[in-house]
Amino acid sequence: MERPASGLDLEVVVSYILFGGVLTSMVLLLGGLAWHGLVSGSFELQYGLRPANFFNFAASEFQTAFRGAYRPRFAVSMGIVVLMLTPFVRVLASMFYFAVIERNRKYAVFTFVVLAALSYSLFLR
Repeated sequence: MERPASGLDLEVVVSYILFGGVLTSMVLLLGGLAWHGLVSGSFELQYGLRPANFFNFAASEFQTAFRGAYRPRFAVSMGIVVLMLTPFVRVLASMFYFAVIERNRKYAVFTFVVLAALSYSLFLR
């Protein structure tokens, strides 16, 4: 396989994004569960989610943290946020790659449509 003239290989970039996102999410989730286990003596986490879109969920967790109420739930919530944002960042990087580096309008438009669908499902629905 021939390497692009820019020296960037989209598959490598995407693999790092996916690996980094999943690894970060796993560390946050396990860290939050371990923290909860140390504080409460139990690894069972009572975690109810109110009906809200992703943006409202993330914003409410950040507001709680900025008020100084750090708790194990925040680490678990951030693990969920990172895990949900990982495919979004992957598609955003692909769109940037096709639009700016490859200058391939057709793939950039296709990727933009996928990004728009992901954005709708995460932030507006």
